[in-house]
Amino acid sequence: MFAQATGDDQWIHLDVERAKLGPYKQTIAHGFLTLSLLPCISAATYSVEEISMGLNYGLNKVRFPAPLPAGSRVRGHIKLLTCEPIEGGAQLTTEVQIEMEGLTKPVCVAEMVSRLFVKAPS
Repeated sequence: MFAQATGDDQWIHLDVERAKLGPYKQTIAHGFLTLSLLPCISAATYSVEEISMGLNYGLNKVRFPAPLPAGSRVRGHIKLLTCEPIEGGAQLTTEVQIEMEGLTKPVCVAEMVSRLFVKAPS
């Protein structure tokens, strides 16, 4: 479904038989699918009280140091880099590392910028 939604239908993600002959010997998750887990992983890792709205403001850096085989279990590590006041709330920059179970090298490392508001922005 992710391939259909994004138009990224490369065989390394979808063709199980061809992927067995490829560099990873199996299909791998789309990098941008892995990246799309960042908000979910962040929400499961920390919470901020009295927030009326949060926004994904952007990304400073993104890397995919290792492939993520399809069906793998992942977990995230989050490190707060900055928390700066903005009108109506705060802007957080976090480093998020997504790791695959059984692998020491992360499959995704990203600096995510989020904005949290105590009231709706004007």
